[in-house]
Amino acid sequence: MLRVAAKRFLATPTASSAARVPSRFYHERVVDHYNNPRNVGSFDKSDPTVGTGLVGAPACGDVMKLQIKVDENTGKIVDARFKTFGCGSAIASSSVATEWVKGKQMEEVLSIKNTEIAKHLSLPPVKLHCSMLAEDAIKAAVKDYEAKRAKTTTEKAVNA
Repeated sequence: MLRVAAKRFLATPTASSAARVPSRFYHERVVDHYNNPRNVGSFDKSDPTVGTGLVGAPACGDVMKLQIKVDENTGKIVDARFKTFGCGSAIASSSVATEWVKGKQMEEVLSIKNTEIAKHLSLPPVKLHCSMLAEDAIKAAVKDYEAKRAKTTTEKAVNA
């Protein structure tokens, strides 16, 4: 008797269930990178082989620090780390960015676009700023590394 009543109750649409708004879910890749972020942490920013990019979005409060460690002989990024304060999409974008830059040349990582990160994570339009932060953080880290390298080269030339 209880089963029959429950089936009738659950099968009959009500005004409240018809007006119910479907919930939004993150894509499984976002959830994976949020629950199991890759490459969390930081390097010593005074290390001359480390480039640091610190970017933020004042509108939403997301802040992203992405660091790259570069092999000076090959110019290849050998490791990457991040720390992000923000939503799940920002954390996932940072995690993906660190995975994508490892093992690549400096010139290659500059070609990584926010649209590629957003597409990979299936970010909705309202979360595109997260992938933009990741792209900006990569560029800022490369710029910081190159500035350190130029300074080191100049100091070596002066001291020689």
